[in-house]
Amino acid sequence: MERHTVANAVGAALARLGVDTVFGLAGSGNFVVTNALVAGGARFVSARHEGGAVAMADGWARVTGRVGVASVHQGPGLTNTLTALAEAAKAGTPLLVLAGDTPPAALRSNFRIDQHELVRAVGAMPERLHAAGTAAADAARALRRAELERRPVVLMMPIDLQAAAAARAAIAPAALPVPPAPAADAVARAADLLQAAQRPLIVAGRGAVVAGARAPAEALADRVGALLATSAMANGLFAGLPYALGIAGGFASPLATELLADSDVILALGATLNHWTTRHGALLAPGCRLIQVDVDAARIGVHEPAAIGLVADAAATARALLAELEARGHRATGRRTPDVAQAIATRRWHDEPYDDAPAPGTIDPRTLAITLDELLPDDRAIAVDSGAFTGWPAMYLGVADPRAWVFCNAFQSVGLGLGAALGAAVARPDRITVAAVGDGGLFLSLAELDTAARLRRPVLVVVWDDAAYGAEVHHFAPMGHDVDIARFPDADLAAVARGAGVAALTVRQRADLRPVGAWAADPDGPLLVDAKVDPAVSGNWLAEAFRGG
Repeated sequence: MERHTVANAVGAALARLGVDTVFGLAGSGNFVVTNALVAGGARFVSARHEGGAVAMADGWARVTGRVGVASVHQGPGLTNTLTALAEAAKAGTPLLVLAGDTPPAALRSNFRIDQHELVRAVGAMPERLHAAGTAAADAARALRRAELERRPVVLMMPIDLQAAAAARAAIAPAALPVPPAPAADAVARAADLLQAAQRPLIVAGRGAVVAGARAPAEALADRVGALLATSAMANGLFAGLPYALGIAGGFASPLATELLADSDVILALGATLNHWTTRHGALLAPGCRLIQVDVDAARIGVHEPAAIGLVADAAATARALLAELEARGHRATGRRTPDVAQAIATRRWHDEPYDDAPAPGTIDPRTLAITLDELLPDDRAIAVDSGAFTGWPAMYLGVADPRAWVFCNAFQSVGLGLGAALGAAVARPDRITVAAVGDGGLFLSLAELDTAARLRRPVLVVVWDDAAYGAEVHHFAPMGHDVDIARFPDADLAAVARGAGVAALTVRQRADLRPVGAWAADPDGPLLVDAKVDPAVSGNWLAEAFRGG
């Protein structure tokens, strides 16, 4: 019989606790524990880079609402995860990263670094295996902490301890606590503001998505006559509702911007109202009163001063406010008029005119996004990388479900979108997942094209290819700087994709996109679209990005 070790105990315990998917790279420091997870029933998805593995776990977690799990080697295996780990930390994604670690006595090991401080530096929380007798409980604690705190937790597993004998332990999952309800006096004061509001607005963020707050938020908005909007992270939460304005802030349409800035009371549900969402405060008109709801007291008032702060669950608070206003007999039309509904329906980004006259051999990036929106089914997921192109999918490519929207921009790093899309596709292989990336981001994640080819999931990789680091070009060129260092010769990314086993096509005009429609009707594995976009077309949100540092 195979000797039962700490590594076996950790893998078996996590499998019993419900871990059924793990992303990673096999190394000597995580080999046995990963195999133990697989023996316990988990599926192992091997990436080609540890950063890609964590991005995949991040995308999987955002789609499923569960803790994503990744497994990596010690030392360089962990350092390779740091950018994706920082994105997950800033986005509030619950992740568990299993990382090998050097033995405490191995002072001269090539792998030795201070892994605890390393992960703390990017916002993740270190945990560790303490002893053979506690290993299963240590793993369970790390998993639960990731779930409760909604952040990445890295479980350090010293390789000498992993090899120690361990008893077989029975670990059972524990129920999560009930989300906090709002204080009654704070509900009454918030209801006072909403009752007096003439032009109320509800802005929902990621916290509202996690809480499942769509239904109570919509019912509350209907009672007080409020319009609805989301942060960029919560896009899709109010999809299909007649008084929903879409994303607030830099990606908002001209009509939405006008209506957002005319609000006299704003209820922020699980949204911090950062500079992206408020356009550096422009959303908050003089005299506008803010009611902010968040489960984390530290987030209330962190960007904009709140007249009333409620430390509570977004859905529970929306229900409590609705009950309070119902008890008062309050109902107002507010901004919910037929004229407003008609304007919202007919003045979307898709309805805004633009000069579709791209440079020869290129396609306008807006035309690319609009055409994709027409060709793809409504039931789709979209993972958006960071870069000069980021606003186009945010403005033109909708989703019907906020968990189908994976916006990899909390850290504003390019190169994470492809991995996140693959993780999303593993979570939901029944629908098409779009990886919206720039050429710069794709070059940073090229290795994961091999992963896409192996997985054979219906992933559409769309490259807004301007042969440049476009954000830097558009920011520095108007200042008179030479931007040649941010420009590159045209690359045949379709050929690169084919070399990795991914079907591909090059797009230089709208008609070139026709094969995407045929693929979408019966997708057989991944498809990459190398769209040569006009590099002269830029979005106004880029200025917002550089203003934010």
